[in-house]
Amino acid sequence: MKKPIKKSWMIASALTIGMAVLTPLQAGATSVKPTNGVTVQIEQQITGTINGFDIGGSGVYLKGKDGKNYYISFYKFSKEQREKMNLVEGQEITAEGAVVESHTDFYTFEVYKKENLPKDVPNEVLTKLEKMFNELQKLEKQLKAEMGEMTQEEFDKKYEEITKVYEAMYKIERPYTIASWQPQAFEEFLDDYGFSKKNIIIAEKDKKELKAIYEEWVKLEKDVQIDAANEKMEKFHKILKPYIDQVYPPQTPQTFEEYIGGINLDISAEDLAKLKTIYEDALKADREDNSKLIRKLWGEFYKIIDQFRILPTFEKYMAVYEFKVNKADSKQLKQLYGEILKLDKKEEQAKIKEKWEAFNTILDPYIKANKDILISASKLTINGQVYLPQ
Repeated sequence: MKKPIKKSWMIASALTIGMAVLTPLQAGATSVKPTNGVTVQIEQQITGTINGFDIGGSGVYLKGKDGKNYYISFYKFSKEQREKMNLVEGQEITAEGAVVESHTDFYTFEVYKKENLPKDVPNEVLTKLEKMFNELQKLEKQLKAEMGEMTQEEFDKKYEEITKVYEAMYKIERPYTIASWQPQAFEEFLDDYGFSKKNIIIAEKDKKELKAIYEEWVKLEKDVQIDAANEKMEKFHKILKPYIDQVYPPQTPQTFEEYIGGINLDISAEDLAKLKTIYEDALKADREDNSKLIRKLWGEFYKIIDQFRILPTFEKYMAVYEFKVNKADSKQLKQLYGEILKLDKKEEQAKIKEKWEAFNTILDPYIKANKDILISASKLTINGQVYLPQ
């Protein structure tokens, strides 16, 4: 346990920002309508072969026997169960579960509660946490849906809003989880960094100071003084950094000339000068760990770069999609694409945007129809072995 605030539920939820896809309920999902008019999704059974894995083993991509593409979430299953499955690409599995709209929906409050909270948390605290959890899911879906239209300032504001909810939940959760926390002995904690494997000796003076800070950090964690505990751990890592750098030598960042040389674009001298200034400012912001400024600078950098990118031919552009477009739509798409290629990227941005919107209006129904159907698995059959959530 290096820094308690890095909880698994925070990492899992944060990942959904990058991977969530808002997908409507797919055709083929069975549902019933009770007398009260509320539609209830019935769990369906899918059999297919694995053709990809998710980061962290939280799910697999499946090519169903029905020819459709699926993503099967394992979030309801324990880490121990996932490890026992020993899944490999090309393996056939059968999954039962309900269709969901977004990857965010896999990580339910029940999953969060099971993974992170002891059983003795009072109901009023659970109610409060659930409300905050649902607000977090809502904010993350909004961020994903609006990301393409956001300014950098709007993105930063939404991101900070999400972070505040994470931190507030953690502060409520921590008093209940701390009771079962058994901190490592200092020597064991230190050894986790891999110093002994590299024969790196920590100076006696530094080691003495590190031990004192570690003991203070443990006490602050037990007293649920989260901010003060994080400050102690930052101080701990500052002293330890020269030794960590010996285990994991920091990579020297590319010079601007090295970086831009690998891009191979015909960029004007005026824009090259602008890019160099932004690039060096971004490296400085990275050294200072200024994440907000880093995002802003790289956004500016690639906004300039994008003006000089050369689009591939229409055929190459469409080759990335596995589906086929009918002849009439393909003809329209090709015409729009050709018109986009003829427009000046710097001078005719409004026209380019208009053409891309028309292009995507035609293409989007095909993309939506061929997206992975998202299944939250509640039963798995693998090599004859049945798994149920624990």
